[in-house]
Amino acid sequence: MNKRFLIVLSVIFMCISCDDLIEPAIENNRGLSDMYAEAEYAQGILLNAYTRLPGNGWTFSDVATDDAVSNDVSNNYRKVATGQWAANFNPLDQWTNSKAAIQYLNIFLAEADKVKWAKDENVSLLFRKRLKGEAYGLRALYMYYLLQAHSGVTEKNGLLGVPIVLEPEVANSNFNIPRNTFEECMTQIYSDVAKAKELLPLDFEEAISLPPGYDNLNDYNRVFGDYARQRMSGRIVMFVKAQAALLAASPAFSNGNSTTWSNAADYAGQLLVLNGGITGLDANGLTWYKNTAEIEALGSGKNPKEVLWRTDIANSNNLEADNFPPTLYGRGRVNPTQNLVDAFPAANGYPITNASSNYAASNPYANRDPRLKAFILVNQDVAGVSSTVITTASNGTTNDGLNKTATSTRTGYYMKKLLRQDVNLNPSSTSTQRHYRPRMRYTELYLNYAEAANEAWGPLAAGSYGFSAYDVIKAIRKRAGITQPDNYLESIKSSKDAMRDLIRNERRLELCFEGYRFWDLRRWKSSLVESAQGMNIQGTTAAPTYTKIPSVEDRLFTSDMYYGPIPYSETLKFNALIQNKGW
Repeated sequence: MNKRFLIVLSVIFMCISCDDLIEPAIENNRGLSDMYAEAEYAQGILLNAYTRLPGNGWTFSDVATDDAVSNDVSNNYRKVATGQWAANFNPLDQWTNSKAAIQYLNIFLAEADKVKWAKDENVSLLFRKRLKGEAYGLRALYMYYLLQAHSGVTEKNGLLGVPIVLEPEVANSNFNIPRNTFEECMTQIYSDVAKAKELLPLDFEEAISLPPGYDNLNDYNRVFGDYARQRMSGRIVMFVKAQAALLAASPAFSNGNSTTWSNAADYAGQLLVLNGGITGLDANGLTWYKNTAEIEALGSGKNPKEVLWRTDIANSNNLEADNFPPTLYGRGRVNPTQNLVDAFPAANGYPITNASSNYAASNPYANRDPRLKAFILVNQDVAGVSSTVITTASNGTTNDGLNKTATSTRTGYYMKKLLRQDVNLNPSSTSTQRHYRPRMRYTELYLNYAEAANEAWGPLAAGSYGFSAYDVIKAIRKRAGITQPDNYLESIKSSKDAMRDLIRNERRLELCFEGYRFWDLRRWKSSLVESAQGMNIQGTTAAPTYTKIPSVEDRLFTSDMYYGPIPYSETLKFNALIQNKGW
């Protein structure tokens, strides 16, 4: 009886399944035409580009520079720094992600005019305007990412960018297209920025009175109100333009394109004027990552004064678990170098190599720029919820000491910046805290302006903005706690070369561990092969001895590596793609 039932059941199953076996059922794949009457689906095409924005987590490309090493032998940036960077191994690749984002943006731009964005025709028109503006702004941003990571000089010394693709690619598209020149790519960025600015408000916020060009306040706020914060805005688009121009004006890219230092200063200056000029520099911007009350108050897409654009806020302790020293239950992954420690001046602003700094090698962390101990955990400093004393001496009794275990420091230092010291990793009382990552900080923009203005007009000229490179650096160093008057700054303020060195060093300090140094060294064509140094400390109480370690890790880069490679797999598939020299 049971056997007969099973036979009948099998026959029924075969009958109802044969259609699928012979002719597959239609999958739930939606076509472009579905978006025309469904605004949420249409907007999902645009949102795909937002989800591809890099930087939701910290990558610490500083490990591939003279600023840091990692104790993690599998760290990809450690591999990059020690000679494994190749066209078929590129942790800094932006090709696949950015090109995919641009494909979605091109689809969106091609179809957006056909979509019914709202029942009310006027509101539908406003949504179309805003969303297309976001798409143009995002496309400019992704082109900037591509240029930063993949533009470069070919064997014939031509400066090339990437292929410019402005239409959706389909199955029968010609994918074997050559790279455009760097100049053509910059022109495309500026074009997309201009279109975005024309369509977007400066900021997304509830308007009290109707802006010019609009006829209904409720409709305006429905489309451009503060609920859209953290989407691409006119202000963010201006920042993108300033970033791209700084890249283009820099030594590695300036030969063969028309963007000048003056252009770069202008684009940064225009946005800084909107931020209040020098007075707009946030007094608390140095410690944005640990301003507890400020972070707790953030909500509804709001930004602190220092931050123009950020990721979402989330409760976590992952950053601390990776980078707290072992006695605080961390893995101590990112280790600042002695090179970086030496870059912090004395408290009076003089470089420690200058006799006026009064630097004492026997007491190297005394009377230093306050940013040193704010950003870097040095021997006998305190950290964590209980203000635990951290001993990095090689003869110390804890695993925090130099090279004690696989999770100990390799340089004598631990990273302190970005970390919330109120996170507890003790397994018996683990806690998390609110974290976010800035996509764009105003301090970066002030430093961009200072660099470009100094190169274009010299240290003291203000262009048409009312503040100079000198004014910016003076404000940044004053905020940092450099003793006033800043006699070192005053002594070099008339020298373009000395000011250049100072601006670059201030950028190194202010933006350390935030992923800038790797790209800065390359666009400046600065040395890539400075060995990562450390400090061997003996003794943990009175009169310890300090011995510099000249090479914790050698850097293995060639001069061709001022530019990143085109992915090897792409050059195999498409013979029209010319590889950068040396790759």
